[in-house]
Amino acid sequence: MKRSTKNQADGKFHAVKGKIKETAGKLIDDPELEAEGVGEKIGGKVQEKVGQVEKVVGK
Repeated sequence: MKRSTKNQADGKFHAVKGKIKETAGKLIDDPELEAEGVGEKIGGKVQEKVGQVEKVVGK
């Protein structure tokens, strides 16, 4: 698997996992879990964009 494709897939996975944690944190009123989810979601989106840029650049 190309590195760009792997970054996109991993990024998507982390964004979804972060969204789940964020929602769970809201539901059980756990601000730490919610914040962790937001951070992971943002990190996943960044990683996904890195994969898209790598694909365009040709890495």
